[in-house]
Amino acid sequence: MPNYHAITKHITLPDGRQISLETGKLAKFADGAVVVRLGDAMLLATVVSQPSSRGEVDFLPLSVDYQEKFGGAGNIPGSFQRREGRLSDHEILVCRIVDRILRPMFPKDYHYEVQVMITLISADKTVQPDALAALAASAALSISDIPFAGPISEVRVARIDGKLQINPLTADIARADIDLIVGATADSVAMVEGEMDEVSEEEMVEAIAYAHEAIKLQVKAQQELAAEVEKSKVKRDYPKYVENEELKQRVMEAVYQGAYDVAKSGNTSKAGRKEAFGAIKKPLLEKLLEENPELDQKMFSRYYASAEKKGIRDMMIKERTRLDGRALTQIRPIWSEVNYLPGAHGSALFTRGETQSLTTVALGTKLDEQIIDTAMTSGYSKFMLHYNFPAFSTGEVKPNRGPGRREIGHGNLAQRSLKKVMPSDDENPYTVRIVSDILESNGSSSMATVCAGSMALMDAGIPVRAAVSGIAMGLVQDKETGEYAVLSDILGDEDHLGDMDFKVTGTEKGIVACQMDIKIQGLSAEIMTAALHQAREGRLHILGEMAKTIATPAAELKPHTPRSHKMLIDKEYIGAVIGPGGKVIQQIQKDTNATVIIEEKDEKGHVSIYASNQEDMQAAIDRINAIAATPEVGETYKGKVRSIQPYGAFVEIMPGKDGLLHISEVSHERLASLEGVLEVGQEIDVKLLDIDKKTGKYRLSRKVLMAKPERAADSNGAA
Repeated sequence: MPNYHAITKHITLPDGRQISLETGKLAKFADGAVVVRLGDAMLLATVVSQPSSRGEVDFLPLSVDYQEKFGGAGNIPGSFQRREGRLSDHEILVCRIVDRILRPMFPKDYHYEVQVMITLISADKTVQPDALAALAASAALSISDIPFAGPISEVRVARIDGKLQINPLTADIARADIDLIVGATADSVAMVEGEMDEVSEEEMVEAIAYAHEAIKLQVKAQQELAAEVEKSKVKRDYPKYVENEELKQRVMEAVYQGAYDVAKSGNTSKAGRKEAFGAIKKPLLEKLLEENPELDQKMFSRYYASAEKKGIRDMMIKERTRLDGRALTQIRPIWSEVNYLPGAHGSALFTRGETQSLTTVALGTKLDEQIIDTAMTSGYSKFMLHYNFPAFSTGEVKPNRGPGRREIGHGNLAQRSLKKVMPSDDENPYTVRIVSDILESNGSSSMATVCAGSMALMDAGIPVRAAVSGIAMGLVQDKETGEYAVLSDILGDEDHLGDMDFKVTGTEKGIVACQMDIKIQGLSAEIMTAALHQAREGRLHILGEMAKTIATPAAELKPHTPRSHKMLIDKEYIGAVIGPGGKVIQQIQKDTNATVIIEEKDEKGHVSIYASNQEDMQAAIDRINAIAATPEVGETYKGKVRSIQPYGAFVEIMPGKDGLLHISEVSHERLASLEGVLEVGQEIDVKLLDIDKKTGKYRLSRKVLMAKPERAADSNGAA
């Protein structure tokens, strides 16, 4: 008999498919372990929390890891070691969407290390596992004794062929004009991330509401599962904050009005505001320490932060103004510049308030495409966006360790936004890499990246369909009165003390991407809709400011941008152009300084040629034509006379392709010889009449392209 007792619950999706939640069979040493299954896709989520705190930390040390096992998909990793290594960008992005909804669900005074591990142990090509990861993590937490204010869940909602669907099949997602991951509790939405095809605000809210209804069923199933697990019925005890109500009240009375007044003063400098708030805190702390040298300074700092936060928030709601003196809907001053870096193929400098992005565009060949090798997918990507956030952008000193999860998440949001307006492969043969380096940061550097990236693409001459801008929205709401203020283009401080961080990107026509984190329970659809409409006004304003610098893609590529040319050759010539061991194509590239790439598609050879100048480009084209071009009967060619014989002339109509222009086909007149009629090296227009099926020789004519002379009229006017 097995030494386990499995408990299983089922969730039925709107299309009839079933998700199962199972616990009690795997990973029993973990504080909580659940296997979530949909089709053949299976995710194992485990949670463990340390029984003691890691020193005197005053935060939640939560780590969320998501990993896809190649073996579960029947694949072997393509890395040198042939084993799973560091998390891919895709896996990190899944970690982030799970972390963002789980983290607010723990008690604020719970400071014990928590590790959530989600592993794709079996893959199904029809199922996207990222939509199941948060459900698995929440279920594992719900059946544990770890303090947790869930359950929560996340689903993918997509609009496909005009119909909203929950966790649609992978093949159908490509047709979606709305593709969102929505996270929520049973009561309210807490997280939204995804992309859209220029949709309206109302359409987005409708999709979020539809997703929330599906999440409610998933939350209920987790509650039913937890009810049958003994461990989850009593949550573990831990030391709570010991409150000093007298100190708390004294700090509130001493700080609140001062913080309110500093916030109302409208100091436009981040450093100036920091100094002004510090002028409140420092003397108060000194006074309290003088009275009581044993003062708990951590407790004081907590009370001070709470009083300062309340003063600032109340000021915003009552005065309808901001920390830096702006109106609620006002956007910070914007200035921008393109073609700032002469060595880049495209560049833009975008500054909004105290946030600045310097963004470059580099255009490469197909050889520069990014290799994608994950458990679920493999292939190539010809559009990349990388976001860098150096420490000096906030005036700090930190070691440069490469991009972290935040940088990857911000870059992904910007990439999703700009991807929506990129031209098709036929319109854009280049591999495109955008790099955003944040030089100053005080609020919404990811949105500055979207704006700078859009402008840099246009500066590079990429024929994007439209300009894209982005804006970060905030919210301050009084829980008791229900009064609220929606803030456009939030500062870093406003993000920290606010109830919502809602990033929206779009064109003039509509929304293309979003990322929303809500820090309070019960955000209404009314407030969300108001925030979206206010975001649209701000987005359009920013687009207008961007248009003052550059409104349409540059008509010409930069002089140093590699030129491209595409041509088709018959399938039978592919091997001849490549040559044995690639010798022929390598020699062509060496002789012409061009890059030549050949792919076989649709029974044809698709040749892409990249060169830094037209001379090299034409040389490569001629070399390939000499091998693979096939003249077509009935076509007219500008040929060059190569030799003259008594019976006619041999004319080169393509590199390496000569045809006979018989003396009878040179002119409508009867010619005894070609002397004085044609010369070697002369260029003439000829038509290909026929190709001999046995010998492959070309028969040309010049006279068929010439007007036939009229017969001279006789004396009676008769023809």
